[in-house]
Amino acid sequence: MRFDVIKHHRWWFAISSAFVILSLISIFMRGFNFGIDYTGGTIAEVEFAQNVEVSQVRDVLKTFDLESAQIQLSGESAETSGKDVIIRTRNLESTESAAVVDALTKTLGENTTKRIESVGAVIGSEVTQHALINLLVAFGALALYISYRFEYRVAASALAAIFHDLIMVLGVFSFFQLEIDASFLAAILTVVGYSMNESVVIFDRIRENTHTHKRTDTFADLANASIQQSFHRSLYTLSTVLFACVSLYVFGGDTTKNFALCMIIGFVSGAYSSICVATSLWAIWKSRNKNDARNQQTA
Repeated sequence: MRFDVIKHHRWWFAISSAFVILSLISIFMRGFNFGIDYTGGTIAEVEFAQNVEVSQVRDVLKTFDLESAQIQLSGESAETSGKDVIIRTRNLESTESAAVVDALTKTLGENTTKRIESVGAVIGSEVTQHALINLLVAFGALALYISYRFEYRVAASALAAIFHDLIMVLGVFSFFQLEIDASFLAAILTVVGYSMNESVVIFDRIRENTHTHKRTDTFADLANASIQQSFHRSLYTLSTVLFACVSLYVFGGDTTKNFALCMIIGFVSGAYSSICVATSLWAIWKSRNKNDARNQQTA
């Protein structure tokens, strides 16, 4: 028995609208927790008497809620251990820096503090503005391409689904105050590409089916049949990427968790919005235009 996706379009629109509104409220009320790549921070370089593991240093930093700090080994060192350690974290007061160094000494042994200094943001406002401009240009290019290949209704529906996915990711990160770092932008662009790809696959199937389906079929019938034909492909793709992203989230380091989580949320939202939101929006839009045209002819 086939599930009628378009028939339940009111449910999809209601669910998506509720999550989008809640996400926007969180974004405007709570804002974002930008990492040191955007806000600057404190950099500390410490030389230990013996080799220490990166995981050992991170365990000490967790007691100060600094588990997301960037830890880098310098000098002669192995892949995961060494004597010279560079820690880059949020802005710390002098007393906090002294407490961190004292904890490192008590836990990991004697060390020499080479430097503790404040540093500026790696990603400045100008870079951020350029990234947003590039994202808008990409949206415009995608809209023109899809309008040329399909029609403007398909482009509008696909872009609405992408906007939905972006708001979902931003809303979760805002609500839970998850740190946004340099890798977040890369994850967002990946989500945009995935969501667009899912929408194009379904709409390409719709275009092919317009030549084979009966003239009496409605746009809802056409959309449901196309979803049914591409559903397994979408399911396999989603399962594959989620397997990789969940593995990265569970077994990867603390610095990659938010990057992986961003893609997990975006991929799940992208699969849902492409199947339930974008196609429903297109089918309802086309059906209403067809009915309006008939009413004008009979008037």
